[in-house]
Amino acid sequence: MKAARDWHKSFFMNSFYNPASRTAVEKAPAEALFVLRQLKLPKGAALLDLCCGPGRHAVEFAKKGLAVTGYDFSGEYLEEAAARARKKKVVLRLLRGDMRRLPFSGEFDAVVNLFTSFGYFLKFSDDLKTLKGVARALKPGGLFLLDLVHGDFVRKHFRPRTWDEMEEYYHLEDSTAGPDGITSAWTRIPKKGGKVLRRVFFTRLYTRQRLAKALTAAGLEPLKFRGGFGGQPLSPQKNRLIALAKKPG
Repeated sequence: MKAARDWHKSFFMNSFYNPASRTAVEKAPAEALFVLRQLKLPKGAALLDLCCGPGRHAVEFAKKGLAVTGYDFSGEYLEEAAARARKKKVVLRLLRGDMRRLPFSGEFDAVVNLFTSFGYFLKFSDDLKTLKGVARALKPGGLFLLDLVHGDFVRKHFRPRTWDEMEEYYHLEDSTAGPDGITSAWTRIPKKGGKVLRRVFFTRLYTRQRLAKALTAAGLEPLKFRGGFGGQPLSPQKNRLIALAKKPG
């Protein structure tokens, strides 16, 4: 089983994967509050929500008075983010593009990348290219907060097959673990008939040490790591790896 180089182009669409489920939307305000407490930004500060998806965190940042730019490759998700911003009566600057080729230079006080929206490219060099783009996008002294699934937790609790019953479909997940990460096949079987959907994707697994090394190589200074949005200490028992880094200057 192997993921295609551009697997993300057919995976991140609401017809297969909806990152704005009811549960995810309900959690967003508390998650955004944790992020803002780490960043300590003044009102009017410029924040880039990299891979903003349908904007559930971006609107929360905007509600706190930040100048928010949402960046994502999915036009479908960006349309949903625009609709969410209108509903919440906030302003979002929404741009479509590839995270490996960020068109910014010294523009932002902070950049955030949330909900494991990093580590999907088959080549590590693409991850590094993304991190270097983040460093370039930040003002000197700017902060970067990155939220990932914790590699140590995933390997400790790895299961090659899981099967779940959802509201409208059955979800089957087959996974293989390699030295660089996890390759998974998701199969969704509708309960009331319809087309069975299957997608294969890759997630590079990061530990604290591996992520710190990558951030440093990109010109960012790691400041601290946490194991969840409650500020828990990082440990192999925590499924989140939340890093805060700084651009020198």
